[in-house]
Amino acid sequence: MFERFTADARAVVVTAQTDARSMHHEHIGTEHVLLALLADPDGAVARSTGLDAETVRADILERIGGHTQDGPVLSEADAEDAAALKAIGIDLAAVREAIEANFGAGALKLPRPAKKKGLFGKFSASSGHIPFTNRNKKVLELSLREAIRLKQKFIAPEHIMLGLLREGKGLAALIMADRGIDFDRLKADMERSVSLEDQPR
Repeated sequence: MFERFTADARAVVVTAQTDARSMHHEHIGTEHVLLALLADPDGAVARSTGLDAETVRADILERIGGHTQDGPVLSEADAEDAAALKAIGIDLAAVREAIEANFGAGALKLPRPAKKKGLFGKFSASSGHIPFTNRNKKVLELSLREAIRLKQKFIAPEHIMLGLLREGKGLAALIMADRGIDFDRLKADMERSVSLEDQPR
């Protein structure tokens, strides 16, 4: 299937992995693909949705937590826990800073469990591999189906967005719905955009 991906569509997959890694997430979800689709502010997805990558990144961090260049961003539940601790005089941020000052950055992180041996041997964290969620694998499969439905022999970023819309249940769909995106209009925009392409990019 990946041989059908255009250079731009392959860049979306690579950028999704980079975004997931930058937020210290251990999976590549639909939210990371949406973020990658918005990386080009002049691209069809950004133009049609009116969304920008930074807004969506903030939505992701607010919903599932992660890290930014300024440090950890707490999920809503973790933020509530931190507020409860602060109410009784415990400043979680100050405790974290003190521990990391004494024991080094990342001292509070639990070690990753060892991966089981599989067909290709033991997983290595240094390999940089972050797995796609099953839902995201489905999105990529649906992007192929969308290309076939439109009688196109390539998969462009617009097809990936069509796959996201068709799957419709991931965090990306939830973020778009919360931002007031009209899914039917976006689908029509993506179909129109991809039909105008003389050659895949």
